[in-house]
Amino acid sequence: MAITPRASKRFLHLLESRFEGALWRLRLIAILPVVMTAISSFATFILGTKETLYSLNLMVHGGSDKQYVAKVLGGFVGGVDLYLVGIALLIFSYGTYELLISAIDPAREGEHARFTGVLDVDNLDDLKEKLVKVLVVALLVFAFKSMIALPITDGLSLLYYSLSLLLLSSCAFLMGKLGHEKG
Repeated sequence: MAITPRASKRFLHLLESRFEGALWRLRLIAILPVVMTAISSFATFILGTKETLYSLNLMVHGGSDKQYVAKVLGGFVGGVDLYLVGIALLIFSYGTYELLISAIDPAREGEHARFTGVLDVDNLDDLKEKLVKVLVVALLVFAFKSMIALPITDGLSLLYYSLSLLLLSSCAFLMGKLGHEKG
C-alpha cells in the first residue's frame, strides 16, 4: 500500500500539532522557579524582619559607642537590603508566571486593579528592567551598609570613602534619570 501525498501531509500536520501541543504544555515547568522564588521571597522577608528586630533589641539593650551605633544602623540597613532582595524575588516570581504560564486575573479585577502598574510584566524586557532597578537599589543599600562600619584612618581611606560616595550617588542619579526618560 503506497502512502499518498495527501496522507503524508495529514500525518505531518498531526505530528506537528501534537509536538506543538506538548511544547506548549512544557511551559508549565516554569511553575517550579515561580514557586521556589516566591518561597525564597517569603524567607527573605522573614530574614529582613529578624535583622530589624535584632537591631531594635540591640538598640534597647546596647551601649553608646561608635561600634554600637554602626552595628545597630547596619542591622536596620541590612533589614532594608533583605526586603529589597525579597521584592526582587517576588517580581521575578510574578513576572515569570505572567510571561510563561498565565495572567494573574485577581490582580486585574476590582479593587486590586490599581496595583498592576507595579508588577505588570508584558515582556521579558519589562521583567528585566524591573529586576535591574530593584537589584541596583539593593546593591546601593548593601554598599551603604558596608560603608557605615568602614574605618577612616588616614587620607587615603578618606579618599576611597569619598570616591565610593561619589560612585553611589552617581549610580542613584543615573537610575533616576533613566526612570524619568522612560516615563
